[in-house]
Amino acid sequence: MIPVRYSIAAITPTLCALFGVRNPSACTEIAIPEILSFGNRKLRGKLLEKCLIFAPDAIGEHLLSVNPLLFSRLNQLADRQIPMLSVVPSFTPVCFASMFTGADPDIHGIRKYEKPVVQIETLFDVLAEAGKRVAIVSVQDSSIATIFQQRDLDYYPTENDLQVIIRSETLIKAGKHDLILSYQQEYDDELHHSDPYSQAAVQASNNHLEAFLRLHRCVRRAWQKYHHLILFSPDHGAHYDALLGRGMHGTDRPEDIEITHFYTLKKARWKLWQK
Repeated sequence: MIPVRYSIAAITPTLCALFGVRNPSACTEIAIPEILSFGNRKLRGKLLEKCLIFAPDAIGEHLLSVNPLLFSRLNQLADRQIPMLSVVPSFTPVCFASMFTGADPDIHGIRKYEKPVVQIETLFDVLAEAGKRVAIVSVQDSSIATIFQQRDLDYYPTENDLQVIIRSETLIKAGKHDLILSYQQEYDDELHHSDPYSQAAVQASNNHLEAFLRLHRCVRRAWQKYHHLILFSPDHGAHYDALLGRGMHGTDRPEDIEITHFYTLKKARWKLWQK
């Protein structure tokens, strides 16, 4: 049976429903039913209180052929694995704009590799409106660091992926933010330098896994008193372009658009015994 694949734009209405806030005004997608049903059972009808979104660039299902252990480890951690589809063209700013507005590229306005500030409402805006505090931790000048500027949230641009993890850990432990978006880009950098299946690229994908495991452990320790979600959510995949002699993405071919998102949802421990 072929699994149902949801657009990455469905992340925004899904998280809005879990947090109990309205959708952004231009959102066209609906929430993912499996996650809403699971969330309602897991939290017994209560609302999500904190969320970590780990967004590694270009970690698509194309990597299954060369790095099955990565997906095996993620499957072991996650409560739910949801097959997803990137939007087209499958470039990073296009994908993340859809992911965090709930809208197609024709609506949010980014239709190619460019990094203007998104002008329509985002997930971050409606969370801020509801009194939630949001942080974006990303490598400086990256798409995520650029297209969501000029908003009521906290920005933490860093020099590299390692600094992203160090800063994210600090914020998780401090406990002041309700949603933290942590973005890394090493794998995408490597695939463009060589190809998506090179030794250096595969090692980069393993580095992302180790970074995620590190943040996962940090969240599980620091956020025990909160209903929380840990989400592994890449934006697109990649393919080898024989004409260019290196990795590429941006098309609608399966290697570019087929990805999986992994959800780990935990009920606050101190509330387990409360009715």
